Amino acid sequence: MDVMTEPPPILEMRNISKRFGNVAALSDVTLAVRPGEIHAVVGENGAGKSTLMKVLSGVYPHGSYDGEIIYEGEERRFSTINDSEALGIIIIHQELALIPLLSIAENIFLVGPPSRFGVIDRSEVHRRTLQLLAKVGLSDAPDTLITNIGIGKQQLVEIAKALSKQVRLLILDEPTASLNETDSAALLDLLVEFRSHGISSILISHKLNEISKVADQITVLRDGRTVETLNCHAQVVEEDHIIRSMVDRDLESRFPKHTPRIGETILAVHGWSVYHPQHVGRQMIRNINFHVRKGEIVGIAGLMGAGRTEFAMSLFGRMYGQNITGRVEIEGKACDVSTVPRAIAAGLAYVTEDRKHLGLLLGEDIRKNVSLANLGAVSARGVIDDIRELRVADGYRSRMQIRCSSVYQETGKLSGGNQQKVVLSKWLFADPKVLILDEPTRGIDVGAKYEIYTIINELADSGRGVVVISSEMPELLGICDRICVMNEGVFVGEFDQAGASQESIMRAIMRNREQVL
Repeated sequence: MDVMTEPPPILEMRNISKRFGNVAALSDVTLAVRPGEIHAVVGENGAGKSTLMKVLSGVYPHGSYDGEIIYEGEERRFSTINDSEALGIIIIHQELALIPLLSIAENIFLVGPPSRFGVIDRSEVHRRTLQLLAKVGLSDAPDTLITNIGIGKQQLVEIAKALSKQVRLLILDEPTASLNETDSAALLDLLVEFRSHGISSILISHKLNEISKVADQITVLRDGRTVETLNCHAQVVEEDHIIRSMVDRDLESRFPKHTPRIGETILAVHGWSVYHPQHVGRQMIRNINFHVRKGEIVGIAGLMGAGRTEFAMSLFGRMYGQNITGRVEIEGKACDVSTVPRAIAAGLAYVTEDRKHLGLLLGEDIRKNVSLANLGAVSARGVIDDIRELRVADGYRSRMQIRCSSVYQETGKLSGGNQQKVVLSKWLFADPKVLILDEPTRGIDVGAKYEIYTIINELADSGRGVVVISSEMPELLGICDRICVMNEGVFVGEFDQAGASQESIMRAIMRNREQVL
């Protein structure tokens, strides 16, 4: 690309600085995005990516930060998010802002629907929704409830909503974090299509392989500062280069070296069957047999909808499903896991894939979250001992290297990686024999991932059994001693570390799918 012929930027953020008390979240950050460009912003959790986008979109209003925002050639001073949206700057957050029990059309036109004489024109809403859905490749009816479509389609509804606001600059914060490979590819293809129509995009993502496929430029942030901006057309941008810029060190391997010390079976599941919680005749898990040994890290691979999370949640206190049958043994003894307290007492722990809604009390401090699953251990005669609770939390803060001002910091204000460490601390304090980790590194940067992997290895080395559910096959291949493959509610393959590969796992899945079809 000839630099001399490039058009002027649609957006320039000049010397943006933002403080929270004594903490500098951003320091002289610069960012320039050109028309029709996909510009990726990467960095570790806590690097300042989300803060920068909140400054741009008006969530943090002018006057609460230093620096200038130049958009379409003029300095802009946004007081609210409505000000930025009025100029076509639309942000889609990782936690989607959709109302589940409203229809697709109602969500798209929740604000400012077409109307006639002060009354909503439903036929026009329907017509325009169809047009918008066609642009994003959705064929669902406009009156379909959001709760009845998958997360991938919900992302597309959010983008359709952005198009309804005449988007010029689309900001996507971790848009593929909860998507399978097919939905992720479709979303990235859509961004490329938008680029051909002159729509600019800012893409925040930890999935460096996806960024490399579509980005025109990549800006790296570290500790609230701009490290460098890479032109993907002028040079070959390698993932290792991006990682070094993000974490300021070489990661010799994405995964820490580990020599397993595997012992006897610690968890055995026999004939486990589960039916859907609402649809009585729909069987989700079909007569599963499963085991984990002491010191072993066992991965569960599969496509979205394979039943991995349903299996884990049904096992942990029957949090999912009905008409559950089967037998669970821990250390060779039959145990009762029919409720969450009984599952915990038996030695099970489950780290949910949804840490923000199901794993943590975001409004509470770190101290209270760490002790949550084992309050008896910090209590005397039914009353919590504040000093004991503080010592426990401080111990895990140090052991897990949780980056925070103190254990009294509100958990919701931590980065994603540090929130995950708090969840792990909570369950480690419960002293489980078997720990089930569901998508343990979702939405976490490569540096924090390495730390989580190290913790997983330490858990296995302590004699616990560890189960890892992940949609990232390289992750399973990098940390697991054995991988079980699930599809349609059954296990369809099993591989030891030496015999596992992405190709063999996918063959096992697809072979079973063909048999089912």
